[in-house]
Amino acid sequence: DLLWLPFILFHYLDETANYKFLNETESYYDNKEKQDSLFNHCVGSIEKVLTRYSDRGLPLIGAGDWNDGLSAVGLEFKGESVWLAHFFYLILKRFASLSEKVGRVDLQIRYNVKADELKEAINNFTWDGKWFWRATKDNGIKIGSDECEEGKIYLNAQTWSVISNSTDKERQIDAMNSVSNFLLKDNGALLLWPAYSKPDKFIGYLTRYAPARRENGGVYTHAATWAIQAYAMIKDADNAWLAYSRLNPINSGMDPEKYVAEPFVTPGNIDGPDSPNYGMAGWTWYTGSAQWYSKVVLEWILGIRPTENGLLVDPCIPKTWKEYKVKRTFRGTVYNIEVKNKSGVSFGVSEIFVDGIKQTVNLIRTVNKSYVEVEVIL
Repeated sequence: DLLWLPFILFHYLDETANYKFLNETESYYDNKEKQDSLFNHCVGSIEKVLTRYSDRGLPLIGAGDWNDGLSAVGLEFKGESVWLAHFFYLILKRFASLSEKVGRVDLQIRYNVKADELKEAINNFTWDGKWFWRATKDNGIKIGSDECEEGKIYLNAQTWSVISNSTDKERQIDAMNSVSNFLLKDNGALLLWPAYSKPDKFIGYLTRYAPARRENGGVYTHAATWAIQAYAMIKDADNAWLAYSRLNPINSGMDPEKYVAEPFVTPGNIDGPDSPNYGMAGWTWYTGSAQWYSKVVLEWILGIRPTENGLLVDPCIPKTWKEYKVKRTFRGTVYNIEVKNKSGVSFGVSEIFVDGIKQTVNLIRTVNKSYVEVEVIL
């Protein structure tokens, strides 16, 4: 949990470029009298995780990572997390870049070195042949490996290898092909497969759910949105669209007797194929997942996303789309963006005009205007 602070901070800075925000002070949760800057809070979180490594140089999972259902995997602080390894690699690389911008070259060097070491450990130890395994228990037994009878493949260990760019392109593609082969089902990407049919006290409470319910092999919407992003990042437009449209509650709601839930809000989870109620949703009005869903659609399918230097235009759409428009407020300016797919392609900007002036790159740099008209040609 402690690493989400720097992760969210990166997104805030991409959106605002307000680097003064790093100097805002907050107290520590366990010491209300101690005030520190947001920058130093982030450094503290990173340094804490760097103390929680296995002998192989992989981060320890403890009582769970993003998936708190893995609540017993590493209670002795010996079990490793592959998802966390991918995620932490991204944190280290981004914070190294941020440290350079604020003049902390010492941290820039340190975190780049730590990132390189972590990437080497990931690729030396965690590749399972066709995908990344998910974790090890305290006794060293793998989870999310082809060696397992149940829970052979987990979604997050694949998608975040792409999102974090913590492995080479060949493995990224192989990992996402495994997602397509085993996890991409009628209502989006499953969190794991096959579901656990009996409790495992050395994995955690997710194995105590009925098969294909919630974290035990169902579609967990939060993680399923990351599959959309990962497919788009490797330019697999067909599967990005499938992962999006199958997760779409409006589409699932067309069969209300099966779907059960409201068709106008995102659910927390949808039963997977190992459930007798395959396709039934639950825990609706899941606002965090709704925001991730919105974010990946806007930034990775429509391809309008914020960066430190401006708005990047990088669509990944179905080839049959002819055109679409996006109205995006960014740093006080309203950008009216019209994308025309003249070549019948899924990606690849050929021309871009900002207020009628042709640009040489597909990055719209920040301007001091109220409104900007943008025409994009694919």
